[in-house]
Amino acid sequence: MTAKRILVPLDGDERSENIVPLVAGVARDSGATVRLLRVYPIPERREGPHGRTVEYVDQGMSRLTGAGRDALAREEARLSGVPVETVVRFGEPVDEIVHEADAFDADVIALTERPRGWLRRLLGGSTAARVARHAHVPTLILTTPAA
Repeated sequence: MTAKRILVPLDGDERSENIVPLVAGVARDSGATVRLLRVYPIPERREGPHGRTVEYVDQGMSRLTGAGRDALAREEARLSGVPVETVVRFGEPVDEIVHEADAFDADVIALTERPRGWLRRLLGGSTAARVARHAHVPTLILTTPAA
């Protein structure tokens, strides 16, 4: 099976970006399109010191969308010669990654995880492990060393 559509969720952590060079090589070799994804939690309305609203939910989403697109643009630059799309979503990460994989018709999801101890695995595992359990496509998980 050749991957023609690769979904790459990035969470803003440097370790999550370790997957990008690997995906770049695969995408160049197979002629794949890469979709970079950033998922944020839905922001809450923020109040100032006197109870006045300083940022509404839609303003927070707009601010985070801009920040996410900027971060994804930096990673897109590392994928020169590869067709790249970027998407910013809001919600629960596992759900949004699985939804985006379906919407993109991804052939594979490529993401990273930090090594987890037995207690973390017992409690449900990492986001990457939960994506692998719920996704309808194969999931490539690169385990990155702890900082």
